[in-house]
Amino acid sequence: MSGKLPIRMLADRLLVSLDDEAGDRRSTGGIVIPATATLGKRLSWARVQAIGAHVRSVEVGDRVLFDPDDRSEVEVRGEDFVLLRERDLHAVASERIEEGQTGLYL
Repeated sequence: MSGKLPIRMLADRLLVSLDDEAGDRRSTGGIVIPATATLGKRLSWARVQAIGAHVRSVEVGDRVLFDPDDRSEVEVRGEDFVLLRERDLHAVASERIEEGQTGLYL
């Protein structure tokens, strides 16, 4: 995404873009699993694009894990984004690693 988004998030809201891995997947054995296959409840990864003033544990650029069934979609400048609350996140994968941490916050 080029430039800054013309949007300001409020409260504990996050604006995220879905990772490209939402399509077909490959098992560890090399078998292709189509995107239409249902494997139970599968969480999705997304990249944070904008955050509200009351978001505490996430920064722009972090990857977050969330339930795709609990999402609201929005289009901004022709790009699709997902709107979430911080409390709807299950994990944060961050490059900001401190001593003794793994970078994945569950």
